Amino acid sequence: MNRRMLWGVIVVLVVGAGWFAFRPERLWVNQKVNESLVPAAASPGAPGGEPAPLAIGSFHAVAHATHGSATIYRLADGKRVLRFTDFETSNGPDVRVYLVAAGDANDNSTVTKAGFVELGPLKGNVGDQNYEIPASLDLKTYRAVTIWCHRFGVNFATAPLAPQRS
Repeated sequence: MNRRMLWGVIVVLVVGAGWFAFRPERLWVNQKVNESLVPAAASPGAPGGEPAPLAIGSFHAVAHATHGSATIYRLADGKRVLRFTDFETSNGPDVRVYLVAAGDANDNSTVTKAGFVELGPLKGNVGDQNYEIPASLDLKTYRAVTIWCHRFGVNFATAPLAPQRS
């Protein structure tokens, strides 16, 4: 193999690895989602009535412009669900939804130092979406929602949650 071919192979590998790490196409491609609050199969005749809001907050940007609201609901069957409405943020690689053991998170270190529980990967960077909250999770401890880029350790945005009176 001559030098020119070797350099060509190295360049292709570096570009491929860079693309895989940064996923630059996601800067321009939105992943839209539009989930209803209560799955159709669970709503008819469900005991207990309408979902009750337990905590509500609005997203503020940390590293990326983000808007929308986050609400924790108790459903008729007793399960708790975190719901994003009118939500929009930047897309990115390996973005997750965290509940954070802090009142707010205006930086990356607050999330990592306070502690967090992952609710799952972000379903879409635009639209209404739901995330189930484990029954054992204490909502008095976990008082904020963060959109977190796991790959780069970056807090995209946070919504501090204010408890609602029943």
